[in-house]
Amino acid sequence: MTAQTVLVTGGGRGIGRAVALGLAADGMRVAICARSPEQLDETVRASGGVVVAIPADVSNPEQVESMIHDVEHRLGPVGLLINNAGVGGPFAPLWECDADEWWHCLEINLRGTFLCCRHVLPGMIERGAGRIINVASGAGTQAYPSMSAYVAGKTALIRLSEQIAVEAAPYGVTAFAITPGIVRTAAVERARRHIPAIQKMLDDGLESPPEAVTGMIRFIASGEADSLSGGVIALNDDYRKLVANAESRKLRLC
Repeated sequence: MTAQTVLVTGGGRGIGRAVALGLAADGMRVAICARSPEQLDETVRASGGVVVAIPADVSNPEQVESMIHDVEHRLGPVGLLINNAGVGGPFAPLWECDADEWWHCLEINLRGTFLCCRHVLPGMIERGAGRIINVASGAGTQAYPSMSAYVAGKTALIRLSEQIAVEAAPYGVTAFAITPGIVRTAAVERARRHIPAIQKMLDDGLESPPEAVTGMIRFIASGEADSLSGGVIALNDDYRKLVANAESRKLRLC
């Protein structure tokens, strides 16, 4: 896999930490951001000092702009953006949700992704190459009781990924939404106390280790999945079969 600069948002713990450590071990130049400097420091220590940490709130436009400028100054142009930062709540029927908490969920999960994409895309387009991976969820494909903010944000994130793929395709840039399954992140730990369906999935052994997501992202980062740009890739998908089917359809249309 060709070395490139990677930015992982929400890289202080969970999926983001596992992906950052895995890609750094592959020789990538990896930067991570999150709101908690302490969690970022833990990831840096786990990497042996290879990963670069830059604290930032992805919902803040000024902080995002400054963070990406810092990343590119220190490591070079971002060739792979992994939008992983996210929050889960509030967990209640819509009419019982606090309005500010509901909107905050979208501020992080959707607006944060938009802001990061908006700042890296001009450089990718100018260079004629780049990949964006947005960490979505199965909650973006169906409704779950008491999860209206999360479901709305992740559904929009899938559509945003499609939109980026369509608009950026002429410039050699690809975009993907991925669904990692049930990973025991802080958000899932909180959600399982409110959402019986999530607790049942954990009880049934359907949990995915964070490291498993790294394999999916490695496959996308290699370029082998470029024909799937704009699509949703699930952790349990047969990636190579999806690619073969996509390429076969493309040949039949030619």
